[in-house]
Amino acid sequence: MNTALTIAGSDSSGGAGIQADIKTMTANGVYAMSAITALTAQNTTGVTGIMEVTPEFLSLQLEAIFTDIYPDAVKTGMVSSGELIKTISATLKKYNAKNIVVDPVMVATSGAKLISDEAIETLKSELLPLATVITPNIPEAEVLSEMKIQNEEDMIAAAKLIYEKYNCNVLLKGGHQINDANDLLYRDGGYVWFKGKRIDNPNTHGTGCTLSSAIASNLAKGQSLDDAVKNAKDYISGALAVMLDLGKGSGPLAHCYTLL
Repeated sequence: MNTALTIAGSDSSGGAGIQADIKTMTANGVYAMSAITALTAQNTTGVTGIMEVTPEFLSLQLEAIFTDIYPDAVKTGMVSSGELIKTISATLKKYNAKNIVVDPVMVATSGAKLISDEAIETLKSELLPLATVITPNIPEAEVLSEMKIQNEEDMIAAAKLIYEKYNCNVLLKGGHQINDANDLLYRDGGYVWFKGKRIDNPNTHGTGCTLSSAIASNLAKGQSLDDAVKNAKDYISGALAVMLDLGKGSGPLAHCYTLL
């Protein structure tokens, strides 16, 4: 069985973070492992507490994984401090990790900044250059490209800038009133659009975590990047189409709909 590792925070409500990642990886046919960067107290209505792990303990988790069940792919999610990012990048380099999918969680869909400027700079310098592909949303791509994105032509220009600056492929997620659910993959000096199915489902908690984990799962199974993205988007569409409705806020996806 192929294996995948998620390095991210825990979501106590199970809709995002490592819980979403593990469900997604399992549903996509790989063995899932995790290294936890932080515990969060959260549900569908918001986050009420965060307890970050120490760099030393994160390092112990990563060492335990890489020295025993070596992952065929790695996905990173929200990491809120520069020291933790340095710990992750050092371990990925040490063990020559492959198929690295970085979800550069910096800016919420609402535009609110989620990590410090110092952590953003460390993410840029330490982690992005190691990535096989990164999966920014529009606000995050604006931070990385240092340009405003207002239409699909801007998406192409921003993705090209990020690709050239950080030497990593870029899946720039659409939406944000620019298009429906069309994502742009800029890779190998060219790009391809992946048309999404607009599904009228308000319960989208954890879609970013889920998409990046599905891509990592597909890369772990040996799929090409284009196929990994296409199949991950199809999986997301299926998980949304079930119309699961849990909680009082923006609820989770039906991650395990393929197993029903």
